[in-house]
Formats: sequence, C-alpha cells, structure tokens
Amino acid sequence: MNTLETRLNFMDYIAWVYILTNARKTVLYVGATDNLSTRLWEHQTKRKPKAFTALYNVSVIVYYERFETIEEAFAREKFIKGKTRQWKIDLINSMNPMWEDLTAKVMAMR
Repeated sequence: MNTLETRLNFMDYIAWVYILTNARKTVLYVGATDNLSTRLWEHQTKRKPKAFTALYNVSVIVYYERFETIEEAFAREKFIKGKTRQWKIDLINSMNPMWEDLTAKVMAMR
C-alpha cells in the first residue's frame, strides 16, 4: 500500500479507541477520540497538566482501533474500560505483542 492509499484508508475512519501506557508499562489508560494523532500529541505534550495521563506520565500508545462513528468508539471505550487489566493486556498483545510505541505509525497516518 502506498502512502496515498494509507492516507485515504486512514481518512475512511473518523473515530478511534486507543490504549496508552507509561514507560514502565505499569499504568493503562483507555481513551476515544475523533483525531488520534492530535489527541496523542496532547497526551505527549501534557496539554492538560492536571489530567491523569499527565500526572502519571502515560503517553506511550500501544493499541488503537478504528471506527466509522464516534458513537461506536465511545461504546467500545466503555466496554474496554469495564474489563480487567489482564483482559486489556491480552487485547494489547493481540495487536502489539512487544508493546512497541506506535507513535511513529500513528503520526505517519496523518
């Protein structure tokens, strides 16, 4: 898939659910957004210094899912938040078993 196809494919989706962790991978944060690259930048630059992710240095993206509507993303976010930590770990492992930081991949999709 060339870069243009990747960008067009990326634009087919308007909502995202994502999971962030910290450098030691001891904290998990689940969120939903309509602009994944911007939201990730906000977490990484601590735009809201009193927010959970800023206070606990949670800015490494290890998982994301695409959705066609924000309502679908919010429903999935709520579903994932209701699951156990182990369930979330298994979900991350299904996509990203090495828990690599996916920031470069997300930013390249812009």
